[in-house]
Parts: sequence; structure tokens; C-alpha cells
Amino acid sequence: MNKTAHYRPLPRRFRRQTLLLVGCGDVGGRIGAQSLARHPADRLRVIGTSRRPEQAAALRALGILPLPVDLDERAGLRRLAGLSRWMIDLAPPPPAGATDPRSTRLIAALARNSRRPLPAFRSAARDTARIRPARASGEPMTAPAPGAVGPLRLAPPRARRRWVYVSTTGVYGDCAGASFDETRPVAPASARAVRRVDAERRFRAAGARELARVAILRVPGIYADDRLPLERLRKGLPALRAEDDVFTNHVHADDLARIARAALVRGRQGRVVHAVDDSDLRMGDYFDRVADAFALPRPPRVARAKLAALVTPAMLSFMSESRRLANRRLKGELRLRLRFANVDATLAHATLAPSSDPAPFQLPA
Repeated sequence: MNKTAHYRPLPRRFRRQTLLLVGCGDVGGRIGAQSLARHPADRLRVIGTSRRPEQAAALRALGILPLPVDLDERAGLRRLAGLSRWMIDLAPPPPAGATDPRSTRLIAALARNSRRPLPAFRSAARDTARIRPARASGEPMTAPAPGAVGPLRLAPPRARRRWVYVSTTGVYGDCAGASFDETRPVAPASARAVRRVDAERRFRAAGARELARVAILRVPGIYADDRLPLERLRKGLPALRAEDDVFTNHVHADDLARIARAALVRGRQGRVVHAVDDSDLRMGDYFDRVADAFALPRPPRVARAKLAALVTPAMLSFMSESRRLANRRLKGELRLRLRFANVDATLAHATLAPSSDPAPFQLPA
């Protein structure tokens, strides 16, 4: 008598997991490279979406599988359904409008194969009303070495989704140089920041509906060895005089990649984390330190009224918001020790050991 063969799923140790990076540019490339360095290729696959076909070669060079997806086109988004349970969204909001429909479409696509009903996302106000207070997940964690981001826990396929949305510190608007943590209410002053707030609310609403465990990172200006304002200094563009200057926040691109990975593993449901370093500098002082490190002339200082005629409206808006963000959640909840704790650490690395690292990930021109 013939017996029917019964096939069981592969044991957990043999399953290959997928990390999806939406809007995979410079920081996404760093996230992918760091993740693949911690896991063998037969255990983890990293997929990066991009709207630019010419970026595919750069992603493949890092071991990332490129996937051409346009968040403004529903047809391409169907390819993301059921693709991964781990997702980091680095895509910018659309260039116009008061809402972020890209986030709406992305969330719907990622949740398409969920057993729970898909979110309606009829309005940001309705989504906000449904958000429940964030609470700890309570899942046991294995403590890594101090300051290290441990490997992603390779969960079985039925494990709960984990999403990280990378937002901006611009959602706070101008805070007149105040120092604060993540409990401060948002007050976006620019149209772009308004769209970011809308996207945050949509992701938190998805988390409240248990579509995924969602963590939100608010990110300031990003720097790295290859992301310093050297060209600006060479052009002699001015900075604000001391009495008009604003406080600004920074984070190194490599540290931001580590923060995003840590948030994916350790981020709490609906929790906001400031992805900032320990710097406490005004913008003009930052330009001065970069200029001194590279033996370039310091930028001239001018009054705010004069600056308006010398820089673009976007730059003027950026130089009109002053705030200092605390990063206690970053160090306490995500348990991450920054490798580049401040601007001085970054400049020391960039000037003293520029050839010690491999070539950074570069987008095609």
C-alpha cells in the first residue's frame, strides 16, 4: 500500500530570510552591506528598491538584489506583496501635497497577504485617533557586546513583521534652540515636514492595527567622510553670524545604518527614536570646524536679512530652525554606542585615515 508523502517545512536554521530596503540609496547601501557582513548569503537576502535603473550595478556590487519599484505606481508595488517581513523605509515623501500617499500604497502592498483586514487609511486624522499608546514588546533579547548591533534574529516565516520608517527631525519645526526628547509634540513648518508627519502617523496606525511592529527614526543632517560640506566651503557661501545662528543636529551615515538595524531588532511598537549623535553645535561652528580640518577658509558670517539674498529658499528654511535633540532612547532602548559620537570624531577619521576604509557606496551621476 502506497503511503502519501508528507513534507514538513525546513528547520529554522535552514530558512533564508529577506530584508527589504525601500528607497535604497547611500544609507540603504550601508545598511545592506552591514547586514550581509553579519550573515552568510544562504541565511539572509537583501533586496533594495530604487526608481533609477542605473543604480542597479552599484547595489549588486554590495551584494544587494536591486528591484525597480516606483512608489507612485501601484503596478510595481504589487511585487512587494509578501516579499519580506523585515522592511526599512528610506524613501522620501512626494514633492508636493500635504499627505504622503507613497506610504499609504507601500503599507497596503506589504500587508496584502495579511490574514488581518487591510488598513483603510482614509485620513491622517482618523489614523491618529486609532493609535494606541506605545508599549514594550516584552520579547526576550540576548545582550550583545557593549555598543554592538547584533545580527538580525532570523525569525521563522510566521513571525510578526517588523518595519522601520526613517523620518526627519524637521517635523519639530523651529524650537528656538531648545533641548528636548522624543516626547515633544511635532510642529512642522515646511510642506515637506508636514508630509513626513503624515507618513509617521500612517505607519504608527499600521502598527496599532498589528500589521507590523513599527519603529520610527527621526534623522537630522547626515554626514560621512564623503558627505561633508567641502564644496560649499570652497565656493565661499556664507553662514549666519553668531547672534543669528541656529543649533543643528547630525549623525554619521554608518551610525545611521547601525541605528536602523538596531531599531529593526529592538525598536518598540510605535516608538520614536532620535537618530542623532552627541554633537551640540551651531551651524556656523560646524562649518568652521570642517573648514579648519581641511585647511579651507572659514565661511563669511552675515546677518539673516542679508543671507536671504545669497542662498536658496530651501537652504534658508533649513538655516531658520534651531533645536537640540536628546538621544537617550537611542542609547538606552536600542542599546547602541555610536562609533562617531560627534563632529570631531568624524573629522578626525576623515582627515587622518581617509584610505583605511573601502570606497563608499556612490550613486551614479
